[in-house]
Amino acid sequence: MGESKTTTGEGFGFYKEYVAGMMAGLATVAVGHPFDTVKVKLQKHNTDVQGLRYKNGLHCASRILQTEGVYFHCTLFVKGLYRGATSSFMGMAFESSLMFGIYSQAKLFLRGTLPDDGPRPEIIVPSAMFGGAIISFVLCPTELVKCRMQIQGTDSLVPNFRRYNSPLDCAVQTVKNDGVTGIFRGGSATLLRECTGNAVFFTVYEYLRYHIHSRLEDSKLKDGYLVDMGIGVLTGGLGGIACWSAVLPFDVAKTIIQTSSEKATERNPFKVLSSIHKRAGLKGCYAGLGPTIVRAFPANAAAIVAWEFSMKMLGIKRD
Repeated sequence: MGESKTTTGEGFGFYKEYVAGMMAGLATVAVGHPFDTVKVKLQKHNTDVQGLRYKNGLHCASRILQTEGVYFHCTLFVKGLYRGATSSFMGMAFESSLMFGIYSQAKLFLRGTLPDDGPRPEIIVPSAMFGGAIISFVLCPTELVKCRMQIQGTDSLVPNFRRYNSPLDCAVQTVKNDGVTGIFRGGSATLLRECTGNAVFFTVYEYLRYHIHSRLEDSKLKDGYLVDMGIGVLTGGLGGIACWSAVLPFDVAKTIIQTSSEKATERNPFKVLSSIHKRAGLKGCYAGLGPTIVRAFPANAAAIVAWEFSMKMLGIKRD
């Protein structure tokens, strides 16, 4: 069995891969957004000149629940943790649809008539980076809105920042104050994160999937739905951890650039990281590492399981 290979059928059957990718994006946000909110708050408030605002991710999450949670019939709803989720659902659905669709199509194109005898980094890496470059242009505006919504809140430990009433209001105000280019602030950092991250993610995913399926080749468990789900959870989860471990500094720089209220703020991600390193050391460049890693496994596992299950339901065959 080689790298995961898809057969989309004839005519316009390729659209199914984009539909499956959209489902993966929705699953990612549903599972991972609360962790992402904690990560963004840590990146924003634990890297500034005032020093640490939160002790760790758990402390940040508990503060969000205390100050922004909503009780209804004795149940605590995590409203604060899902702040900015609307733009995230919309952005990730479209972004993930493009990412998985472009990645699958690029792989088919680059493989051509080559024998399907195992994962090929010369196919996986450029396919993933190409997809990452395309989606960064879609992702940058939606992530800017998401991040600016996420840093709002009522926690007394951080500055009171409540400028926007909704994601749409945030987008409109950003364009009004900074022009159309303002909504693409942080584009360089987003491009670096997506190209590098997707290359790492799909490489780990493809190799793990290939070797696990090779071990199960002669096993009775080979074609079981629960086994496929388990493999998807493991490969997607570990791929996500590898991806975010590699690109978190770029994500920190992106958050700082996108959430700054200064028009003349530095937008070079490497200069931003250098400034953070001087203030907070290497730990500052990896702000939000805890919730990011905790989020990476379940969110990316959910994405892969949703993607693979959707492709099965849509009749896309995978070797």
